Amino acid sequence: MTAYIEPVARFADVAEVFLAETQTPAGSYAGAFAETADQVRLGATDEAISAQMPDPLAAQLGVEMLVTTLFDLLRDSRLEPLAQRLAWGIVHSFHKVADQLDGEADRAAMQVGRLIREQDGSEIATTSLEEAQALCNGLDEARDAVACMRDHAAAMFHAETGKPWSAPRATLVSGKRTASVISGIDFLAARRRKRMDAHAPDGPVVLFSGGAEWTDYAQLWERLDLIRARIPAMTLVTTAQETGCDAIAAAWAASRDVKLVPIDLRKWSKLGQRAGFARNEALMGLKPVEAIVCEGNGLQSHLGRLVRAAGVPRHYFVKAGQAPR
Repeated sequence: MTAYIEPVARFADVAEVFLAETQTPAGSYAGAFAETADQVRLGATDEAISAQMPDPLAAQLGVEMLVTTLFDLLRDSRLEPLAQRLAWGIVHSFHKVADQLDGEADRAAMQVGRLIREQDGSEIATTSLEEAQALCNGLDEARDAVACMRDHAAAMFHAETGKPWSAPRATLVSGKRTASVISGIDFLAARRRKRMDAHAPDGPVVLFSGGAEWTDYAQLWERLDLIRARIPAMTLVTTAQETGCDAIAAAWAASRDVKLVPIDLRKWSKLGQRAGFARNEALMGLKPVEAIVCEGNGLQSHLGRLVRAAGVPRHYFVKAGQAPR
């Protein structure tokens, strides 16, 4: 059985707990803070930036200090009950900025595509394309660095509280996108490949779905750890709810550096009330090798029946106070 992190009582204990249980993958800061071009931009009207990225080790230590110092400051004071809420907000601020940068980078990539289509070989057009690529590169770099710090801050939050930090929406996927792009067409193709690689299942798929009203994370993390021990290359596919079971699974995936693919209902929204059932059928089309289904609503019951009918090894969990089946 996998051991779980208990809240630490002293600041000096944090480093040991962090290194033992929640250390970010080797090289993750070095990769996320790597420079992909000599110059980048972070805004369409900004001047090109040639300054270096922050030192990766300094960034890692800074994030640790930011989170742990807050708990150390408030511990044994009348404000201690607020420490967890404040620390959650710190992690969320990283998450929010990373999400914003991701959207800005996508819009910048669309601009690159438009300029490629309109390219006439003139010096002005070529310069505009180079500036658009520098903007997209810069936003990608910044997003990956902030996402890395977000994931690390979430791990420190877990080390301090014994509880996983869960994103209110979206996913935790950080890591460098493709660098050293030369042509605009290659740039977009490389970016698409990297995006697909980060968000599409390419390993053995483990399905996960459960209700939005769920707080008991320990038994879910334990079962996910056991599955990962048997399937190290697993990809965790969830039903993308912002709270409850799916959020708990997202936090687990981030802490264990497991690829997470949240599949929401947007693709099937035109089907109305049948959207969730169509999504469940699509999930089964991914040929999962294992599944965890937690008590929720009719969609979880439907997915559970599909999993059983397909003969997929499955784990059913009911709400707190009752044993998993």
